[in-house]
Amino acid sequence: MKKVVVSLSGGLDSATLLATAIAEGNEVQAVGFLYGSNHNRWEIQSATKLAEHYKIPFELIDVQRVFVGFKSNLLGGTIPEGHYEDESMKLTVVPGRNIIFASILAGYACSYGIDEVWLGIHAGDRAIYPDCRPEFYNNMTLAVSAGTDEKVLLKAPFLFETKAQIVKKGLELGVPYELTRTCYKSQQLACGKCGSCVERLEAFEKNGVIDPIEYEK
Repeated sequence: MKKVVVSLSGGLDSATLLATAIAEGNEVQAVGFLYGSNHNRWEIQSATKLAEHYKIPFELIDVQRVFVGFKSNLLGGTIPEGHYEDESMKLTVVPGRNIIFASILAGYACSYGIDEVWLGIHAGDRAIYPDCRPEFYNNMTLAVSAGTDEKVLLKAPFLFETKAQIVKKGLELGVPYELTRTCYKSQQLACGKCGSCVERLEAFEKNGVIDPIEYEK
């Protein structure tokens, strides 16, 4: 049995990633990050609920000071509305976020004898986010392997899958999507208008299923 640490944000992708890791018979634990984004507090609530649902350990790592001064509307500012592939969505890019997260997770895994680090990056985010592309993943995999003396493997099972394909897999696995948080805005109910919400709603629609979370009217 492999030991796996899943990067758990509390969103749709990471929830499905967690369910997949468990379904494959791995010994799983999850790590989330407190990094100061607009929606971080809501994400953490969802991640905690997901970990409780699956009865797996969840550790929250505070990296807020690391991101002080980073330029991104996701860290403070207006969240653009519209389609998730709109040019305006580039305002939500947090420079180097997945580089930082993957590095921390690799060190965490190496420290605790964990074999693999799983990230939820996928094809749907590729147009906007450079650290969700195959080029990033391929190079980061080499860096993690070299930097841990080949003790830790970085995996991204959804690298070539769309959000709709991820939802399809999650529905088959019975993922409790009602516990997840996707919206980029700092509010209790999802807005249904930001790029992240639009992508999520499209994914459920393509699967002929109604999104189980509540949206603001």
